[in-house]
Amino acid sequence: QVQLVESGGGLVQAGGSLRLSCVASGSIISVTAMGWYRQALGKKREWVADISSSGSTNYVDSVKGRFTISMDNAKNTVYLQMDALKPEDTALYYCAAGVVEKGMGSRDYWGQGTQVTVSS
Repeated sequence: QVQLVESGGGLVQAGGSLRLSCVASGSIISVTAMGWYRQALGKKREWVADISSSGSTNYVDSVKGRFTISMDNAKNTVYLQMDALKPEDTALYYCAAGVVEKGMGSRDYWGQGTQVTVSS
């Protein structure tokens, strides 16, 4: 089994910053990619950013230039540095990972989410 645990969410004023972290643990052989999604109240889950094990990154247009995703391969940890936050960034942020697991092959896993609230 593999577990993803997010941390770093909270309440911040517009224009402020937060740094989210997500650690993958368990029977992991390798992590192929990690990413962040978010779901605002009453809306569908939205992809935010992802990063491959080689360091290639992608972002949704609404966060380009404000958010930075990074990964520590040795620690199976992904980070999301969020700057210049806006009220519309308020959501439950989920971590996701593509994992090659011992005896199971490649599977996708999700964390439980961490709440980010940006006040105006």
